[in-house]
Amino acid sequence: MQFGRTYEEFEIGAVYKHWPGKTVTEYDDHLFCLLTMNHHPLHLDSNYAREATDFGRNVVVGNYVYSLLLGMSVPDVSGKALANLEVESLRHVAPTFHGDTIYGESTVLGKTPSRSKSDRGVVQVETRGHKQDGTLVCVFRRKVMVPTESYVRERGGEQPGRPVPLDTPKKPQEK
Repeated sequence: MQFGRTYEEFEIGAVYKHWPGKTVTEYDDHLFCLLTMNHHPLHLDSNYAREATDFGRNVVVGNYVYSLLLGMSVPDVSGKALANLEVESLRHVAPTFHGDTIYGESTVLGKTPSRSKSDRGVVQVETRGHKQDGTLVCVFRRKVMVPTESYVRERGGEQPGRPVPLDTPKKPQEK
């Protein structure tokens, strides 16, 4: 299974559809709010959300939706990243509610070889998140520094540092 890409593997205009999607539960949303100390009642208090907001129900905190999409994109975009350089823009376009399923996709917008080191480059992507009905909920653009194939090869291949098990079972004919 591929985990991230080298600089050479990115093509401008390529679209990576991240799979699988994630159904957002009330627990997911509340845990994220508590971990990040976002105690706004729109996210945590269903009575408040029902009685005092235009939505009439809890709205999933936007930074959870962004974080979810960012995580979904790692196997396709930044799994080999040397550095996440910049989030250029972030827009929350529509609300996400408990029970919605989020799907993501990223488009390669550009790529630039590093000016200081020949073994890496910078890739710019736009990631878009949609709900199960196709509604766009979140869009962000970011720049990621990724290695070239030579960088990966010189440092031990795809999984450098992975230990080799000492107790590998022998095949029946190898007694």
